[in-house]
Amino acid sequence: MTDNLFQPFALNETITLDNRILMAPLTRCMADDELVPTQAMADYYARRAEAGLIISEAVIIRPDGQGYPNTPGLFTAAQIDGWRTVTDAVHQAGGKIFAQLWHTGRVAHPYFFEKSGTSDVLAPSAIAVEGSVPRMRELSYQVPKAVSHDEITQLIADYGQAAANAIDAGFDGVEIHGANGYLIDQFLHHGSNHRSDEYGQSPENMARFPLAVVDAICARIGNDRTALRVSPGAYFNMASDDRDRAVFDYFLAELEQRDLAFLHIGIFDDAMQFDYLGGSASSYVRSVYSKTLVGVGSYSAETGSAAISNNQFDLLAIGRPFIANPDYVAKVRQGNELVSYSDEMLTSLV
Repeated sequence: MTDNLFQPFALNETITLDNRILMAPLTRCMADDELVPTQAMADYYARRAEAGLIISEAVIIRPDGQGYPNTPGLFTAAQIDGWRTVTDAVHQAGGKIFAQLWHTGRVAHPYFFEKSGTSDVLAPSAIAVEGSVPRMRELSYQVPKAVSHDEITQLIADYGQAAANAIDAGFDGVEIHGANGYLIDQFLHHGSNHRSDEYGQSPENMARFPLAVVDAICARIGNDRTALRVSPGAYFNMASDDRDRAVFDYFLAELEQRDLAFLHIGIFDDAMQFDYLGGSASSYVRSVYSKTLVGVGSYSAETGSAAISNNQFDLLAIGRPFIANPDYVAKVRQGNELVSYSDEMLTSLV
């Protein structure tokens, strides 16, 4: 019933995956206090190298991108060296791994980066996200600063540098985190982008910064090693707005021309329906984007395999079951029972 998951899949002429099962990015907060990956992280990823592709936990591109404790970075020499230990371990185990590049935008908190010389939380507009920092509930989110043109220019350059750092660290490519209510996604939704300049109001303007980041990274490492995660449906740290459909209609049409390695849906449960998208996030994207698409969001191997057979997407990303089952791919192939995920598993890397 799941045979199609074990077929090789060519992303392009550069990268061919051994199977269609991806390990989804899973934030674990297990880097050291300097945000350097540890040996335990290298062991953790290497045990899951049978995935057709591992997408790393989100990796912050610079200090003010941090919104959670002990999330790894990719902006210092020590962090690059730490990731090299991880990628070497994955490659020695026969796997491939992309780095997910991340800036949390208004979900950042200066508690994590004041020592770097700034306390500004950056976002498209000065609109705070509600609530407090997960795992550190004593920290409430702050009203961010609307980024200036000069700051936007620097952010684009820093994304490009982070991609180059990822290749230096041995990653096979990068996935830009443009989803789940973080910085890039904040530009793409009317609920978080109230700008009146060339980065706001119209679909073309709201997509300007995200497309500039994509283009900068493609210029540094090649479009064949560049992927993107998107959340056309606002659902996490973001208010819904029917006008977002027009933004993503434009954005996805532009991405179609860039021939990326893949596009990855950002959703926790792909059964979620969005009226302004006419259904699920993945069905909407598939209807307007013809290139390689990764589905995710509470699929099992069986339901994901069926979705691929039905041409709903091309590749299946699996999240929490990979935490509970380092040998997930082998178990599915052999028809063995999976260990059920539980939240207690988040406290250790196994």
